[in-house]
Amino acid sequence: MTFRHLAACTLALGAAAAFPALGQDLNAGKAAFAQCAACHSVDGANGAGPSLKGVIGRKAGSFAGFRYSRAMKNSTTVWDDKTLDAYLANPQAAMPGNVMPFSGVADPKQRADLIEYLKSLK
Repeated sequence: MTFRHLAACTLALGAAAAFPALGQDLNAGKAAFAQCAACHSVDGANGAGPSLKGVIGRKAGSFAGFRYSRAMKNSTTVWDDKTLDAYLANPQAAMPGNVMPFSGVADPKQRADLIEYLKSLK
């Protein structure tokens, strides 16, 4: 094995240790949703926030009957794993001007689990 191959393997193994597979957990995601449930429903009814039923694949700011911020209405974001992860990590950075009073979910595993749960809400 050449030094270049050895270095590449070492870097790959180090990266794998630093960023382990998240392995989403639907039940953990449902539990994580408890912090969202004060404002968001999963049954299609709007509350202080829009319902998150069917959020995957939906254009931001488009759920019928909810009064969205200008930032959300004018957004071109379509909710998927990547866009939800960024938004849940830091809503204000991901979509400046939105009015959701939530600072975000810092833990990447918890966000992945939460997204897995949201994906189940069809």
